[in-house]
Amino acid sequence: MTAAPHILFAGGGAAGYFFPGVAVAEHLRKCLPQSKITFAGPGRAREKHATRTAGYQYVTILSQPVPQNPIQALRFVTDNVAGYCAARWMLRERGVDLVVGLGGFTSTAVVRAAVDREIPFLLLEQNSLPSRTTRWLSEAAALVCAGFEEVRPHLHVQASVAITGNPARPAFEQLCRRMSSSGRSLEAAKLSLTGERFPRQKRLVVIGGAGGARSLNESVPKALKQLGETLSDWQIIHQTGEGQLQETENRYRQCGIDALTVTFIDEIASVLFASDVVVCRSGGTTLAELALAGVPAVLVPYPQSTDDQQIANAKVFAAAGACRLVDESSQRNMLDKALARELTPLMLDEQLRREMSHSIHALARPDSSADIAAAIKNTLYGSSSSREAA
Repeated sequence: MTAAPHILFAGGGAAGYFFPGVAVAEHLRKCLPQSKITFAGPGRAREKHATRTAGYQYVTILSQPVPQNPIQALRFVTDNVAGYCAARWMLRERGVDLVVGLGGFTSTAVVRAAVDREIPFLLLEQNSLPSRTTRWLSEAAALVCAGFEEVRPHLHVQASVAITGNPARPAFEQLCRRMSSSGRSLEAAKLSLTGERFPRQKRLVVIGGAGGARSLNESVPKALKQLGETLSDWQIIHQTGEGQLQETENRYRQCGIDALTVTFIDEIASVLFASDVVVCRSGGTTLAELALAGVPAVLVPYPQSTDDQQIANAKVFAAAGACRLVDESSQRNMLDKALARELTPLMLDEQLRREMSHSIHALARPDSSADIAAAIKNTLYGSSSSREAA
């Protein structure tokens, strides 16, 4: 192994795949400052910008999701084959020493190329039900770093698995450590982070942002209208995602609700640490960040997620008393009523929110990124001094 190993993070296409890689890369800078780090993804402008801003190289590898019609099927085959061939060439020409598969179809192409090139690889599995790629390649992986204990029965019996938790964006880790080191109760520590001396206005945050957020943007304003006077002392912040801001603003206006609607929340960590209830999807990375923030949630799993991974994630958190769960696929155009039913007790009962806050914060893994970085170092050098990722 060279003194300056080249580590390639492969994946992206969704924030839940991309941001964990950036978080782990930040810790690698500390434990392997001489290493070279590159990201390979589908070429999303936001990912390329974030990667290069952080100081890493980015390469685009063609990939396509599972096709929904015959026209998409042809492109699925041609682009993924081209992506695989490009990945094989890149791994050799750039002298990659280790691949970290983050998830997504780019990750599949690059990891398969790594297998053929006999390059060691780690897999990050963010969901409680592992992806097909993780199931297929778990035996060959140097390590599967899993966000949930529930993945074990789904992987090869000889797979090397570490339950590291899911990496969160650095801002979440930093705020969680500040909160834990304060020596105060969870409620007092969260209040101190805002810099306010007195209790602030209660805050409900709705997190959209991906393609699956449209139903939340349509249903949440109607659900909140049904709460009536319950909203009188609440601030509403709603992240709509690209292309849906004006429509969502109009819905709130028609419902007579004063809400701050934005396309994206740049300082999402500081917003969530100072929030009381969140409505959102249930991807693995989202849940990891909610746990670090200790914020109660009404989870609405994306009904078209692969193999119902999001509802499986939400059920784990619901079983721990850490959230309320709304199964959108069973609502039949009644999502707003289901949301109103689950939000009402949370917004009325401070003690319920406090209990749920403690339950979700108990699931937090603030050392996840550091543990995975240590596992990467251990894979490269076999260092017994690396922190165990368990």
